[in-house]
Formats: sequence, C-alpha cells, structure tokens
Amino acid sequence: MSVAKKEYKRVTVKSLVDMKKNGERISMLTAYDYSMAKIIDDANVDVILVGDSASNVMAGHETTLPITLDQMIYHASSVIRAITRSLVVVDIPFGSYQSDPREALRSAIRIMKESGAHAIKVEGGLEIKDSVKRILNAGIPVMGHLGLTPQSIYKFGTYTVRAKENEEATKLKQDALLLQKLGCFAIVLEKIPAKLAKEVAESLTIPVIGIGAGSDVDGQVLVIHDLLGMTKEFNPRFLRRYMNLYEEMGNAISQYVDDVKTRDFPNEEEQY
Repeated sequence: MSVAKKEYKRVTVKSLVDMKKNGERISMLTAYDYSMAKIIDDANVDVILVGDSASNVMAGHETTLPITLDQMIYHASSVIRAITRSLVVVDIPFGSYQSDPREALRSAIRIMKESGAHAIKVEGGLEIKDSVKRILNAGIPVMGHLGLTPQSIYKFGTYTVRAKENEEATKLKQDALLLQKLGCFAIVLEKIPAKLAKEVAESLTIPVIGIGAGSDVDGQVLVIHDLLGMTKEFNPRFLRRYMNLYEEMGNAISQYVDDVKTRDFPNEEEQY
C-alpha cells in the first residue's frame, strides 16, 4: 500500500522519526561537493551523507581509512553551502573517535562548527558506547552504522555479507538496541541478510536505513557516483545504476577533443 508523502521544507532528525512512524521511506545519498549536493537537494532527497567514501570515489584510495578530519570538514562545508532542504550527516573518519571519548567529542564539535553540518555518523556499537554518549551529551545528533563497517575492513579482511552467523547477528541486534537507548536518531545497516535487517527495523522506534540490507527497512542509501554509473569497477548485488555516466561523459569528452582538433569548436556563434 502506498503512503502519502509529506512535504518537508527542511528535513530534521525529528522528520526522519516521523517518516518511520508514518510508514514513509527515507531516501539518502552521498555527496562530497557543492555542485552534486545542489542537484541532490533540489531532487528532494531526504538525507545527504558526506561519507568517508570520499576517500574512495574522490581521492582514489582503496579504503575509507586514509581520509582525514580536515578533509571531511572541507567536503562537508562544500555540501552545506548547497543545501536548502536535506538533512546533512557527516562521517567522523577513522581514528578520530574510536579510542578516546574526549577526542570523539572534539572531532564531532569541529565538524559541526566548521562545516555547519546537522549531524554526525559513527561506525560500531558497544565498543564505541562512551564516545557516542559523550557526543550526544553535547547536543550533537548521532547516526549509528552497523553490519559491514568499512572503517574496520582490515579486521574483517573482506567486504562480504556480515552477521550471517548467529553470534554476530545477536551482537548486531544488541548493538542496535544500545545505540537507540543511548539516543541515536537513526542507524545505517550495511550488507547484512535482509531477514535480519527487517527484524532490527521492526524492533526499533528510530529509522533504519539500509545499503545491501533488503527492502524491509525504513530507507535506503547509495553512493551517488555508483547510482549515476560514474564508477564501473564496483558491482555489488545491491547496487542499481540509474545511468551510465562513465560512458556518456567519456563520449562527450571524446567529441569535444575531436571538435577542438578539427577546429569545429568554437564555431562563429561561439565567438565574440
């Protein structure tokens, strides 16, 4: 059954909780720069994630680990300047919150003050409980992230589906409840069995946003470069490419090169 979509002039953390309560699915995409963020915001996407995936798609690193706090603030600041509607959530990068709750708070405060972001996102459950509490106590909204957590990729050793075994699934469910109890406003579940994701979503009052977690959650998130087909090597099962910009942009650029070489560009109408 379709659900009537409410118009939000400005999406807030409360808006997301209301969407879950009303059965309205939440749309979420990544953005890392002003131009892309403006397009996404104008398209009425509910949440923009300034993800540490910028390390991969913007800087070409193999993992999300190398990106720094300063770089995340730079990307987030660029995104914020484009936004009139979407809620902007920023990843705290690896090494900026895991070991010391005081450092976690300092990192979160820097992101909020220097970029103007609306919320931050962290990966993990019980092991980062003190950091999450410290950030929330300062009045900063926190989104959690469980399942496949890319900042822990060297611990996992693979990007395969997580929580297929009972022990890990049980811990994930416990961590999700803990994050809600601490005061997180939403949780991302990445690359876990759809049945488990559904169970978690139904057990929580806060929204659960999935990426490779099936359809029975409260929303979906994708990396914008993957959705638009600007990347071509990354082909997980959960990815739906809505365009093939890699090929289309390549063709356009090749045509430009040909036009320059043959002196077709600029023509008389394109001169002063």
